[in-house]
Amino acid sequence: MSDKISIAIDGPAGAGKSTIAKRVAKELGFTYIDTGAIYRTMALYFIERGMDVSDETVVSSLCAHINVGIRYVDGAQHVFLEDRDVTDFIRTSEVGAGASKISAYPAVRASLLDLQRDMAEKDNVVMDGRDIGSVVLPNAEVKIYLTASVEERARRRYAEYVLAGQECDMENIKKEIEERDHRDMTREISPLICAPGATVIDSSHMNIDEVCAAVFELVDKAKAGKESV
Repeated sequence: MSDKISIAIDGPAGAGKSTIAKRVAKELGFTYIDTGAIYRTMALYFIERGMDVSDETVVSSLCAHINVGIRYVDGAQHVFLEDRDVTDFIRTSEVGAGASKISAYPAVRASLLDLQRDMAEKDNVVMDGRDIGSVVLPNAEVKIYLTASVEERARRRYAEYVLAGQECDMENIKKEIEERDHRDMTREISPLICAPGATVIDSSHMNIDEVCAAVFELVDKAKAGKESV
């Protein structure tokens, strides 16, 4: 039996998935794959060209021809759009909203599914998103549904924007999060759910160290389970 471990972390916007996934991957020596960044990069393609991401027909007709990739530069994950490093351009609220819209289109999800699975086949991985445990890596050894209250997630997102020097309003951020939750949980294709077999971690009153400790405990159990077979 392979001793490879895949960790799938799902959850709503602002729950801290990327922060936890990066920290866990670094400490375990795993490869971190930010699937949200992949969708954001594709959304950026349309936004930069002034195209309407709400036009499913146009987006679906072009998505298969867009070159999106992930590479590691000096040990850090970078995302590329048509061979251009766009890592610093995908973390705006506009791109996030665009990613949420296009991720509901079957053609977009299909075009990116193989890319994500191919990455997970190569190494021990930590992958975060909204349908990792349910669709992308249904057989992941560790599945986690990471969540937090809307108020806490809005507070965290507000702090991120302020730190990045972006103008923002707490109430607008809260509204955006609630709207995104609704879109992600009610879309027809791969809606956000707590995948079968996933462990729920509510980080509303937990710090990063506490959440990571909970994840490491689950990883240890998964490793022990493999060794006993």
